[in-house]
Amino acid sequence: MKQYLSLVQEIFDNGLTKTDRTGTGTISMFGAQRKYDLREGFPMVTTKKVRFDAILRELLWFLKGSTNINEGLKEYTPIWNAWADENGDLGPIYGKQWVKWEAHEKMEDGTCKVTEVNQIQQAIDLLKNSPDSRRILVSTWNVADLPKMALMPCHTFFQLNVMGDRLDLQLYQRSADVALGVPYNIASYSALLMMFAKEVGLTPGVFVHTLGDVHIYSNHVDGLKEQLKRTPHKLPVLEIADKPFWDLQFEDFELKNYEHDDYIKFPVAV
Repeated sequence: MKQYLSLVQEIFDNGLTKTDRTGTGTISMFGAQRKYDLREGFPMVTTKKVRFDAILRELLWFLKGSTNINEGLKEYTPIWNAWADENGDLGPIYGKQWVKWEAHEKMEDGTCKVTEVNQIQQAIDLLKNSPDSRRILVSTWNVADLPKMALMPCHTFFQLNVMGDRLDLQLYQRSADVALGVPYNIASYSALLMMFAKEVGLTPGVFVHTLGDVHIYSNHVDGLKEQLKRTPHKLPVLEIADKPFWDLQFEDFELKNYEHDDYIKFPVAV
């Protein structure tokens, strides 16, 4: 994962000190991109321990359309706890937009018909039926729903693209916490790319990570400087059971040969 470490170093070299929503303070840079070729191994950060189980549970939680931490997330990982209300609800965040985006249609009698759009299934259908399409996108930036969200989407939309027998995925991330969030985002969207590729019979190719405001929080500086001293290990391998996309469960994923350095604790900026 030299790409990840080079991103951290680039922010230290070129970033500017900025204030932020959380009041923590950041070293921030705008506009960066890294590419991870999944044919070379699964892109898990190896210079610290990263919890793939938490990443996978969150991804599958999104794909169920869940927006409440009590629906199979809270007992496994505290990722979203700080933003949830007293009932565990987060508003219409990622899962809602991915598989239950609301479409409103005015009927002749003046009433409004509401239907749900499964953007993930639409992407699968396009990959199967129109693989050369340049419109295979999934968005979470639903402007009408933004005020209702506990946290507006950081990873705002992704695009799938077929290159011969290879499937690539590019994510645009408007805001990126490089110490805590980015290692999760890389692994999560790489796993999602593999799921899409398996469903449509293509080889998982390149995950392209395009970042808007990519930043280091002031209380993450020491930990990241320690991480930069470490040497990356060989990438692990992710194996996924041969099942239809929507049937895949947590137990159907196995991360093999994940060698990593010691865990580094980074506080979450809320």
